[in-house]
Amino acid sequence: MTSLQTWPLSLLLVIAVHCSNSLEDNKIPSLCTGSPGIPGSPGLHGSPGQPGRDGRDGRDAQPGEKGETGDRGEPGQPGVRGLTGDRGDLGEKGERGSPGECAVAPKSAFSAKLSQTESRTSPLAVGDAVRFDKIILNEQGDYNPETGRFTCRVPGVYYFAVHATVYRSSLQFDLIKNGHTVASYFQIFGNWSKPASLSGGTLAHLIPGDQVWVQMALGEYTGFYSSPKTDSTFTGFLVYSDWKNSAVFA
Repeated sequence: MTSLQTWPLSLLLVIAVHCSNSLEDNKIPSLCTGSPGIPGSPGLHGSPGQPGRDGRDGRDAQPGEKGETGDRGEPGQPGVRGLTGDRGDLGEKGERGSPGECAVAPKSAFSAKLSQTESRTSPLAVGDAVRFDKIILNEQGDYNPETGRFTCRVPGVYYFAVHATVYRSSLQFDLIKNGHTVASYFQIFGNWSKPASLSGGTLAHLIPGDQVWVQMALGEYTGFYSSPKTDSTFTGFLVYSDWKNSAVFA
């Protein structure tokens, strides 16, 4: 076959190749141009794609400024009481303390009697305090033989007793506390050849400063008597004190 005979065939191959390349590119060459087609219907939505990978952590930012303090919240409800814990170990023995002072119970007591001189030379009138001037016991000094009066120093209950020898006259006297009669005693004398006796006693509650004494009650009944063989006495002592946890007092 001659070159002239093969030329048309070569031209057709070139055109065919050119058209096939244009079709692959969805392009129609000018030599094969047709009318635009009708747009197709929208396609269906595709299925969701797979989740993407987590992105990288961002860089730490600079700390922000401190905010204002918020209001104080309401107190919470008390919690349930916990269980009692185990008993702790016994502690070490402490050091021995210094010796304390020895407590001494408060004391107050006296006893006095009429001297023979007093009973014979000192006339007694109504309202006079009988001066038992001869001290038998008066360690605390609460009884004054010059006045015949006992003055309370320790508050509490006291017992007072009077023993009188009655001679030459009947006798009546009172036991006085701060000017008020606590008890009265009387003995009539019937011109006996020997002296008679009159005794009595009572309890009284006293506070510091109170005074107790024996006082004549009637002017004609003043038969207090004293001799080497018989006495007239006035005695008093503290039964118990009102002090509680008091300081040492002797």
